[in-house]
Amino acid sequence: MAERPGNQTPNTPDVDESDLRGMKVDELREEARDADVAGASDMRKEELVQAVARERSTGGDAGGADAGPGPDGGRVRTGPDTSDSLQYSQEVTSPDDDPERPGRSLVTTHHDVIKQWAEARGGVPATVEGTEHGNHLGVLRFDFGGDDDRLRHVSWDEWFETFDARRLNFIYQEERSDGNQSNFFRLESPDREDA
Repeated sequence: MAERPGNQTPNTPDVDESDLRGMKVDELREEARDADVAGASDMRKEELVQAVARERSTGGDAGGADAGPGPDGGRVRTGPDTSDSLQYSQEVTSPDDDPERPGRSLVTTHHDVIKQWAEARGGVPATVEGTEHGNHLGVLRFDFGGDDDRLRHVSWDEWFETFDARRLNFIYQEERSDGNQSNFFRLESPDREDA
């Protein structure tokens, strides 16, 4: 029996990605949805292959939407309207990554990195009331304990599901150039200018 090509997704040694790539997108999407993969309906085929491979490898016990790297492995999402500012930002793909220097602009899609950053600043996931689209969350924000009564708190699962479904990037700073903690962040879509 001939050997099949090797597995390309880390930590999924028992999953044959060649078989997954042979599946139709609708089949992959259905399996991803059944496994509660956040943002599955907006993923491309290769993203679905990787997400399903991770789910099969962990037996569906990957820890939910607020644990781990997310569907893009923490990598920056690109598209037709990717901003020029991304080329000047340091990509962060793990909670262990450190900024190259104080004040450095950073970018990630890694759920743990985003959650740790927000919680270190007392931030709670939120949406801006009145910006919802039917049953979908509106503009995503963090509530840092201010007096903005337009913010409605949501769960991390809801926040990350919307973040991934919209294919957003999280651009942020750990600290300002003077070394003080920064609360600066921006969410950006590579697929449209008005994220």
